[in-house]
Amino acid sequence: MGFFQDPLYTPAYTVVGDEVAVFTTSKGVIRARLDGEGAPIHVANFCELAESGFYDDLKFHRYVPGFVIQGGCPNTRSMDPADVAAGKAGEDGMPGTGGPGYRIKQEYSTNPRNSHEDGALAMARSQNPDSAGSQFYFCLGPQHMLDSGYTVFGQTVEGRDVVEKLRAGDVIESIRIEHIA
Repeated sequence: MGFFQDPLYTPAYTVVGDEVAVFTTSKGVIRARLDGEGAPIHVANFCELAESGFYDDLKFHRYVPGFVIQGGCPNTRSMDPADVAAGKAGEDGMPGTGGPGYRIKQEYSTNPRNSHEDGALAMARSQNPDSAGSQFYFCLGPQHMLDSGYTVFGQTVEGRDVVEKLRAGDVIESIRIEHIA
């Protein structure tokens, strides 16, 4: 369908407010505290995708030194990590162009903590503000020029060193949701 024609989705997941995403990657483990109060739609969507196994075996497809490391494109699932790193097309299309088949409403204009700090977890999107779906990124340093256009929905609390080591082609083995007290 494409990002502009995909339906706007409202997740069924009920945000509790204590969610932590545990990213198991080929470079190590990252834990990110999710901001269900500031970005409830993004957190609910991310939790649904993670709990369904959507992110399992996807690859990070975009690395810009000092800027972001991005993943979550389903087009990378069946691709060889070296091909993803080389920017080659896979059988499902180019890395960075896939999504879950729907889009969610932006929350950067309503999230009081929408700040792209070092280690921030945010959703990628196309030109349409309401086009985020499954692709996410970690900030590699503060990126405040993104605050007014992209929704931050979490912050790295453990494994910042792992985030710094990630490159295009590295594997997202799984993302699981834990609840902290």
